[in-house]
Amino acid sequence: MTDFILRKWELRDADSVAEQADNINVAKRLRNVFPNPYTLEDAKWYVNDCVEKGDNNQITRAIVVDGKAVGSIGIFAMGDVYEKSGELGYWLGEAYWRQGIMSRAVVEICREAFEMFDIERIFAEPYSDNAGSRGVLEKAGFTFEGEMRKGVYKYGEFHSYCMYSLLREEI
Repeated sequence: MTDFILRKWELRDADSVAEQADNINVAKRLRNVFPNPYTLEDAKWYVNDCVEKGDNNQITRAIVVDGKAVGSIGIFAMGDVYEKSGELGYWLGEAYWRQGIMSRAVVEICREAFEMFDIERIFAEPYSDNAGSRGVLEKAGFTFEGEMRKGVYKYGEFHSYCMYSLLREEI
């Protein structure tokens, strides 16, 4: 297993983020807000946004391997009737897939979120055909709750997505 750390974002992370994020295999598994191609300007905007917002209703962390930011993970506190929930999102540079990084990062950030926020539930919505992400969540203790058929439209194709959750008492 590859060693990593989660840490707050630093402006110097933008170059590494642009390098790792500019990959169709990463982008096609994420929401449209994650651009493809992913430019240095996109990376600067993202890192700066994370730095500016800090831990205000969110926790965003750089996934750092050998001093380089190679991915991102975050939990975003929800509002309205979902005020006791947080949404988990993450991505990792393709060169670092299948090394046990993300499932450990998910556990770590979920613990931090349950300590920081008054939430009872963290959820994630990977595409049904994203076996890697689904495996990450299952290894981290998340429960599969169901599949939303043709719930996502990305790059001209429909995809189903899954709902996974982790409750405070399950961590």
